[in-house]
Amino acid sequence: MWRVLRIAALLAVLVFVAAGAWVERHRTASWDGTLWIGIFPVAGDDSAVTRDYVDELDAAQFTAIERFFEREARRHGLPLERPVKVVLQPTVSELPPRLDPGAGVLGRIAWSLRTRWYSRGQAAGSLADIRVFVVFHDPQRMPAVPHSLGLQKGLVGVVHAFAEPDMDGENAIVIAHEVMHALGATDKYDLANGRPRFPDGYAVPQADPRYPQPAAEIMAGRTALSATEAEMPETLDDVVVGDATALEIHWAEIP
Repeated sequence: MWRVLRIAALLAVLVFVAAGAWVERHRTASWDGTLWIGIFPVAGDDSAVTRDYVDELDAAQFTAIERFFEREARRHGLPLERPVKVVLQPTVSELPPRLDPGAGVLGRIAWSLRTRWYSRGQAAGSLADIRVFVVFHDPQRMPAVPHSLGLQKGLVGVVHAFAEPDMDGENAIVIAHEVMHALGATDKYDLANGRPRFPDGYAVPQADPRYPQPAAEIMAGRTALSATEAEMPETLDDVVVGDATALEIHWAEIP
């Protein structure tokens, strides 16, 4: 009898979680209203530089993300005046779970579950549809930050960024990239060398001449200067949403 009740309770929990995931996915795929993106700052080290930067963060530092989504949604014909609203949330003191670079499939699954649990705990009470935990690092201590990640299941992103005002533009690009992952977009760069993958990773793949490309595709992250060269753009003004990415996040229909 007790075993039947335990199984029934477990099934009820699984149904509840599945239903919640379906509702979240439907909302982010339908684009019938503005999606709220919550930015949760996290100090990635005990540096005074990082602490001061995080303490002085202002919502205006993230408006470029809103403008990017508005501009690109309009360019792709989405009939929504304000696709996303970016809201700066209170600082989080606990670091998000770290993913071991060498983690296998089971390790990544475990990390995903821990991250979703972390997000629910740290963002309790937040109305954000997508929660992005931005871990800031002192560039003098960490000149190269860990890889950022975005999860479609759970609608959460973990971004590693620099606690440096001059890097705000590049930080915004990484945040937008991980938000796109949460919305269902896939990477469009070559994992072996980091260069944009042709044609989906090119802003204008049909351009003649092909190089240099006029901008970077958001899921490629870099602007192709030649077949073997690419560079990171400085701001979202130099980034676009390509046709393949627009299709993945339901800004376009399959032709």
